Amino acid sequence: MDLTRRKALLLGAAVGGAGLLPRLGFAAETPKKGGIATFVTVGEPTTLVPLSDSNTKTRYISTKVLEGLVRFDKEFKPEPVLAESWEQSADGLRYIFKLRKGVKWHDGKDFTSADVKFSLLAFKKVGPRARITFANVSDVETPDPLTAIVVLSKPAPYLLRALTGGETPILPAHRYPTDNYAESPNGNAPIGTGPFIFEEWKRGSHVKLKRNPDYWQAGLPHLDGFVTRFVGDGASASIALETGEADYTTDIAYSDIERLRQNPSVAVDVYTDAYLNNTQVFEFNLENPILAKKEVRHALAHAIDRQFIIDAIFYGTAQAAASTIPAVFKAYNDEAPFQYPFDLAKANALLDAAGHPKDASGTRFTLRLSFIPGDTFKKTAEYVRSTFGKLGVKVDILEGDLATFIKRVYTERGFDINLNGISRLFDPTPGVQRLYWSDNIKNIVPYANAAHYNNPKVDDLFRAAAVEVDEKKRAEQFKDIQKIAGDDLPNFSVVALPTVIARNKRIENLVTTIDIAYSDLATAWKRS
Repeated sequence: MDLTRRKALLLGAAVGGAGLLPRLGFAAETPKKGGIATFVTVGEPTTLVPLSDSNTKTRYISTKVLEGLVRFDKEFKPEPVLAESWEQSADGLRYIFKLRKGVKWHDGKDFTSADVKFSLLAFKKVGPRARITFANVSDVETPDPLTAIVVLSKPAPYLLRALTGGETPILPAHRYPTDNYAESPNGNAPIGTGPFIFEEWKRGSHVKLKRNPDYWQAGLPHLDGFVTRFVGDGASASIALETGEADYTTDIAYSDIERLRQNPSVAVDVYTDAYLNNTQVFEFNLENPILAKKEVRHALAHAIDRQFIIDAIFYGTAQAAASTIPAVFKAYNDEAPFQYPFDLAKANALLDAAGHPKDASGTRFTLRLSFIPGDTFKKTAEYVRSTFGKLGVKVDILEGDLATFIKRVYTERGFDINLNGISRLFDPTPGVQRLYWSDNIKNIVPYANAAHYNNPKVDDLFRAAAVEVDEKKRAEQFKDIQKIAGDDLPNFSVVALPTVIARNKRIENLVTTIDIAYSDLATAWKRS
């Protein structure tokens, strides 16, 4: 077998060995043992395993229980987790992972290559993003219990970046006895290899995890447990932090940031998550005959004032965005095709020209607006209703919890315009392609092509970029996609979302990976 020795594949050198993994920002003090970390979040996940639902509400919890083959530091360099080392064949079609010896699942069974095979193929089958990420994975060979060989039909230059605990956690194959993965109890009571063990999920209240006494990293975790509490809004999250009921949150009301910063016991930090690249995305249901007209979509884009959203809703913490390909990918990103500056006069003229004049009451037509649950999304939806109203477009806002949102948008198609939260991820192929991929019209998964956009040329360009190893050619392909998508406009980014972590200063070492809020908390600790 012709192998290179590039242990980090395309991203730098990995560190082998069985010692403790390097951690970002490790406190200079000696960590204290014990204590429970309490996290508060707005809303509740639908599952605790991100297999068929990749919503971040799941990720907050799952990353403490489940682990991936690798993780990445703040420079996007890979580090070993369940894989101790890895190699890539010279043709880029085989990835050979040597797995960590002696790792146990929380139920005492051995972790083996069979679990890796099951997990990657299961994610390929039902994962909202992984159906694209692992499209070129033809098999996972398991020559022995501690070797897993990922076999590709075509190159996948982004593959390693997808193998983290947050994105593609390794699942216990023995907990999924049938191909109907939804029947497995693991979604509600997960078994993993991570530093914390699932203990309880009380619906509408909390999820409780306890310390894994047999964790493969000796001496970790420092904490005795982790509790996630569900609250109704950002104000409640802020209050829980101020009263000491919570140790940290990522869901404070943005209007509370300055007040919290005046509190000597609270720290508030604003991060850019370069792994998830979260954004607000505005999506049009192209099955609506009104919105099927490109001129109408252009008009509505001109009615959105991004700067108002940044200033009034995110209190200056968000950043303007237009293209669905993140600006962090400088070689790939092109904002120019998505320039629809705020201009109500132009929006009105476009709607008139599209054949939708105002009636006697001043109304042109009515649209149903759905939004993913969350305080800032609700406020943005209310702003959209207001600004569209100035055009004579009436907006009915549809509310509901996350499960209702997913069913309404992706199964029932009971919306006209949708305000979504999308992770554009660590590469445009797994992160952005799904927003345009026509295959997702018939193969329905959450957070994929809510518009039901179908453009064969765009499909072909994404298909080519997914296997292109020449970076210059790949950049050209992504820019060609943006030229087409910017004019067709089935969707567009509104703002790039910040990650705001507000914490009581007694909790230390929360941020240890490039994806910021989704660390395993193995090295987190709490002052007494």
